[in-house]
Amino acid sequence: MKIFLSMVILFVSIEANEVNIYTHRHYPSDEILFKKFTGKTGIKVNVVQANADQIMKRLEEEGRYTPADILLTVDVGRLTYAKERGLLQPIHSKFLEEVIPINLRDRDGSWFAVTKRARVLVYNIDSVDPKSLSTYESLANKEYKGSILTQSSSSIYNQSLLASIIAHSGRKEAKAWAGGVRSNFARKPTGSDRDQMRALAAGIGKVAIVNTYYVGQLLNSKSFSDKAVAQMIGIFFPNQGENERGTHINISGVGVTKYAKHRENAIKFIEFLCSPEAQKVFTSVNYEYPANKNVAPSKLLQSWGSFKEDSIELYKLGQYNAEAVKIFNEVGWY
Repeated sequence: MKIFLSMVILFVSIEANEVNIYTHRHYPSDEILFKKFTGKTGIKVNVVQANADQIMKRLEEEGRYTPADILLTVDVGRLTYAKERGLLQPIHSKFLEEVIPINLRDRDGSWFAVTKRARVLVYNIDSVDPKSLSTYESLANKEYKGSILTQSSSSIYNQSLLASIIAHSGRKEAKAWAGGVRSNFARKPTGSDRDQMRALAAGIGKVAIVNTYYVGQLLNSKSFSDKAVAQMIGIFFPNQGENERGTHINISGVGVTKYAKHRENAIKFIEFLCSPEAQKVFTSVNYEYPANKNVAPSKLLQSWGSFKEDSIELYKLGQYNAEAVKIFNEVGWY
C-alpha cells in the first residue's frame, strides 16, 4: 500500500504484523521487493513516498509519534543527516555485518547500504577516445574547456563526489578542482544525469559525470530516442591507476527510525533487502550494484567491466557535505 506524504497524518499504525516505510526511492525494483517481503514473511508493508527533504522534515516534526519504522533513501549524505538529527537508531545484525562491507555501513549500525552506485564519466563514442580519459581530477584541466556536462551543485550526488575529494585531498585541492571543472562547463548545469547523456548525444559537450544506473535505465527505456542515446554513450571508470583511489561509490541505504513501533519487523526488512534474492532484483531491475559482497552484478553491469572502487568509509562523505556545498557556492558552480 502506498500513501503519499501529504496524507501521512492519517497513516496510523494499529497492526502488529506490519512495517511502515518512508522512502525517497521510486523504482519498480522496490515495488517488487515490498511484495516479495510480504509474501515471504506475512508482514504487511505500508509505504509513504516523497522527496528526501519532505521525508526528513516529516520525521523531525512527528518525533516520537511517527508511524515510520524504516527510512529508505539515496546517498550517504542524507543518511548522515538523519543520524545527526537523531532520526535513526543503531541496530545489531550478524547477517548484515557479515555481508555489507564496513565502509558501506554506519559504524554504530544506524544505517546500511542496500545498493551501490558508481559515479562515472560517460562520453560520446563518436567524438571521444576513452584512452584520453583518466581521473576526476583531470576534468579541471584546460584541455576540457567547454566540454564538461553535469548536474547543478544542489545535486546530492555531486556534493558527495566533492566531499570525497575533500576527504582524500583536502579543502584547497577540492576547491581548485571544483573551480577548474566550473571553468570547463559546456553549458550551465541543468537537468538530471539522463539529461546530461541526452546532451552528449545531441553534440553538446564531450564528457558527463553521471551515475551508472541511469545508463541502464536509458538502455532499457520504452523511449526509442532514449535507447538511441544510450547506444551513443560509453562508460569510463575514473581513477583506476595503481596509486589512485578508485571510482567514487555512493549508495542507497536504509535505517530503523528512532521511534520505530515495529523494530523487529524493520530489522527483518533490512536483512531481506540485503539478501541475495533482493540484491539480484536491485541489480537486474534498477541496474544498481549490489551492496552484499557475495552477490554478483547483473550481466548488463558486468558488460561494462570490472573496476576498482574507492574504499573510503562513506560516513566521511556525510561529514564533509556542508563543506562541499560551501565550495560549490564559492566557485559559482550553481
